[in-house]
Formats: sequence, structure tokens, C-alpha cells
Amino acid sequence: MSGIVIRFLLGGGAVVASTIISRKLGPKIGGIFAAFPAVFLAALLTLRLDAKGSELVEKSIVLSQGAVVGMFINIMCAIGAVYFCTKQGWKRGLTQSIAGWFLVSILFAVISGYF
Repeated sequence: MSGIVIRFLLGGGAVVASTIISRKLGPKIGGIFAAFPAVFLAALLTLRLDAKGSELVEKSIVLSQGAVVGMFINIMCAIGAVYFCTKQGWKRGLTQSIAGWFLVSILFAVISGYF
């Protein structure tokens, strides 16, 4: 249960912080902070609750490798959001970029052997 609380606090805190920064310093700076890897860091921190020793190291490496792939997919989603929102409006553009994120994520999972 403490892992869930840590993830909630870090994730929610990152969203609140990026919103405040965006309002104070502008949307470009806010966007940089919106990309803060709160979920990854929370998962890495709470992994310690489930594993120890060499198992902890092994799981941390696997988690970090997955995070690199996930961050790449998030970059592609952000590029897609800019493109599609500009061309088709924010509702449709956001829907298409999130659908693209989902499809690419599933594709990477299938290629990696997770499914």
C-alpha cells in the first residue's frame, strides 16, 4: 500500500508543479516540467519494497530499459500531438496522438515479447 501512496504523491505532485510552473513561467517551460518522469521514479523507488539484493538490481535494470523505450514513445506522442492538433484541432489531434501512443506501445510490447 505504501508503494501506491508514493506513486500517487510523486505523480500528483509532478502534475501540480508543472501546472504552477507553466502558469508562472510560460507553457514552454511548463511543458519541460510536464515531462518529468514521476511514474518512472516512483516505480524505481517502490521497487525496493518488493525486491532486495541482486534481484533489486536486475529489476531496476529491466525497469530502466523499459523506461527508455517508454520515453521515446512519449516523445513521438508529443510530436504527433503538435502535428495533429495543428492540423485537425485539439480534440481530434489529442485523440489521434493518444491512439498512436497506445498502438506504438502495444507494438513495442509485442516485439519485445511481453505479449
